[in-house]
Amino acid sequence: MFIYKLLMPRRKTISEPALLAVLLDAIADTGPDNLTFAKAAARSGLAAPTLVQRFGDRAAMVEAILMFAWDRLDEATEAADEAFPVSPRGAVDLLLHLTPDPEHGLDGGLPLLREDMRNPALRARGSAWGDRLSAALSRRLGGDPALGRQMASLWQGAIIWWGFNRNGPPQAVIGEALEGWCRTAGFGQSAKR
Repeated sequence: MFIYKLLMPRRKTISEPALLAVLLDAIADTGPDNLTFAKAAARSGLAAPTLVQRFGDRAAMVEAILMFAWDRLDEATEAADEAFPVSPRGAVDLLLHLTPDPEHGLDGGLPLLREDMRNPALRARGSAWGDRLSAALSRRLGGDPALGRQMASLWQGAIIWWGFNRNGPPQAVIGEALEGWCRTAGFGQSAKR
């Protein structure tokens, strides 16, 4: 009987999405290079061997966590694409909706971004997301694909510059940068609130 219990697979005590959400918070705190099975176990309440059984190795665990983060960003982008009007103002609002708040990653996500750029599978997810986001913006800016990519690039740059300067509330500062770009790109007052 005792041997039978040792050989029986253990039941999962936490769903995969719930586990990945907990581990996403952990990896944001530790950075991808410092997330060990022991730290993941302490955060999730699962035993380290259980996590090894689920993921295989640390690199696979990190990739699974970051793929989960991309899934969440894809879902948020799709929902925002459906929610905001097809107009320059809608493009600005879509991006402001996707802007993380200062407590959840305006600058703390840089180690995760580095990992996304190092891992080919994660890099492909980022590239595909950028294409979808640019297309959603382009639809709101008259259909020119270059304008959608430019606006997405400006948005990312505005987030970085805000992180350095901290010159006001991020939503306001980033919104002003996006609205200014819209005026420069010839959309006049149509992006103004």
